[in-house]
Amino acid sequence: MTPQEAAQEAAQQELRETRARLARHLAELHKLHLALLAEARGWKRYSLNGQARQEIELAADLLEQYLSASDAFQENMRGRLESRLGLLRRGEPLVNGKPDDAPGHGGFWLAFSRLCAVLRRVERRVTT
Repeated sequence: MTPQEAAQEAAQQELRETRARLARHLAELHKLHLALLAEARGWKRYSLNGQARQEIELAADLLEQYLSASDAFQENMRGRLESRLGLLRRGEPLVNGKPDDAPGHGGFWLAFSRLCAVLRRVERRVTT
């Protein structure tokens, strides 16, 4: 294995590990969502005991706080990534200074366009 191939393999391994960490974090987030749902299901006891207002207040608190935290996270990530778009764009693969000849050119722009589309969705969601 050449040094270049070893470096590429190391980079691929690092990417796999990063994706695995992300998957674990998202699984933890899913578990938290399930815990919140389980908690909220129990709130019907308030309405059944003639305390509907308490259930309403708990539900409103949960949703307001969740949306606030979610919006803050998304706005933070959007700002971080939008500030890096120029740098990311300059990472376009080139061969002899020509992007069209580079392997991965199309895939790069597809991924870049996907990121831009997601950032626009986040911006619309957070600002509305």
